[in-house]
Formats: sequence, C-alpha cells, structure tokens
Amino acid sequence: MQFTTAFVQYAGSGPMRHEETLLVQVLERLDIPVRHYSLKRVRRGQLPLGPGTFIAGDVDAMHGAMRQLQIPIPAPDDYPESLHPYLRRKVWTSTLGEVERKLDSGELAPLFVKPAYRRKSFPGTVCYSDRDLAAFGHVSRRQPVHCSELVTWLSEYRVYVSRGRILAVDHYAGDRGRRLDRAVVESAVTAHRDSGTAPSAYALDFGVLVDGSTALIEANDGFALGAYDIAPDLYTELLMVRWSELLDRRWDA
Repeated sequence: MQFTTAFVQYAGSGPMRHEETLLVQVLERLDIPVRHYSLKRVRRGQLPLGPGTFIAGDVDAMHGAMRQLQIPIPAPDDYPESLHPYLRRKVWTSTLGEVERKLDSGELAPLFVKPAYRRKSFPGTVCYSDRDLAAFGHVSRRQPVHCSELVTWLSEYRVYVSRGRILAVDHYAGDRGRRLDRAVVESAVTAHRDSGTAPSAYALDFGVLVDGSTALIEANDGFALGAYDIAPDLYTELLMVRWSELLDRRWDA
C-alpha cells in the first residue's frame, strides 16, 4: 500500500521517543508528509485517517486508531501455538485468583506471571508466594494470566520479521557474547509462517538459557513495537507492512 500521509505520535514537548525518531528520518526521506498527534486526539477519533494514511505510536494510540477505523484489535498472542516447541519451559494460562490460591497452599513453585490480555492491569511479576500478588489487590482475581516456570536467561535478543523474512536481530539484555542459535530462530520463523496465524510483520524475543540452548521468550505484534538497534528503514518497513495488513482488512471488508 502506498502512503501519502503519516501520523506519528508526539506530545509536543520534550524529546521524541527513539522509535518515532527513526520513523521521521525515513518518512521525510520518502517525502511522506509527517503530522504529529497526541494520545488524546486519537482517542477522541480526531485524526483524518484513511486507506492512504500511515500511523505509528504506542499500543494505546494504535488501539485508538483501530477503533476509529473499526479495525478489530488483534488479541495479544505472546505464545503462539505454532511456537510452543521453542519455549523450552512450561507455559500455561490460568487466572490471578487460581495462582494466588495455589501459591498460598504450596501447590505451585515460584513462577512468572503476567496479564494475558489486559496488559496494563499489572506488570509481569516473579511470584514466590501469594504475598507477591498482594500489591495487585485492585485487580480482579478472575483475570486470565500467563504463567511460566522460572528459567535463567543469559542473554536476550529481539528478532524482527517482515513477510516471513528476518530483518534484524538486536541484543537488548544480558551477555552479548551468548549468541542465539540462528538455525533455531529460522526454524521458528518458518513454523510461524507455515501455521498461517502469523501477522505480516512482528518480532520474536529469544534468549539463551543456562544450558546454552536458544528459547523463545515471547512474540510481539508489529503494529506497535519497540526498536533497539534495528536500522531506521527496516523498522519503518516493518511497521508499514503490518499497518497495511490491518488497513486491508478494513477497506476490503
């Protein structure tokens, strides 16, 4: 899809986020006019969005744009079924209340817990006992959560993927000398593509475990994605590909 206008999130004061800075560099070079917007404006549906308009911003802003255009908001899919073999640890879905009860009774070993769908209800947390969940007393105990047995990551990387092609692999935490097994990463990308469930553009966070094996940390949709060392043009390509796919669903409907 050819874009004739771009909206890039910026509050208007202070430095622009790294991600938006990368995008503006490329958009200006492509002679695509850039207009800045605030979260308040997109939430109110005040942007002139359409099939030739590219928009970029954080998750809340992108959800606002999708609501305005009546694009179904993609459900978070941190652990796609096609990629379960690459997790190399037990991961399951439960509820906050069930986790709390089982920790209290001693049925559960320490684990990592994070919201399954409502991302901002509480941060991902390592829980050793039910007391670790006490700070989230305002959160419904019926809320679905992702649970993962605890493992130790020696290093962590983000793998950026567009149309089934790996664009970049960026180290972001841990020992940079502990490198990913590229064959495992490529196998995962192929499996996700062949499943037919992968978005057109996304990222996979991979890490190296203490035994030296490469394992999937989580998957991330490409419509709002943090950037590390990826080149500006590749990052822009990825976001444009994913937004084009979402627009196609709206305007082809």
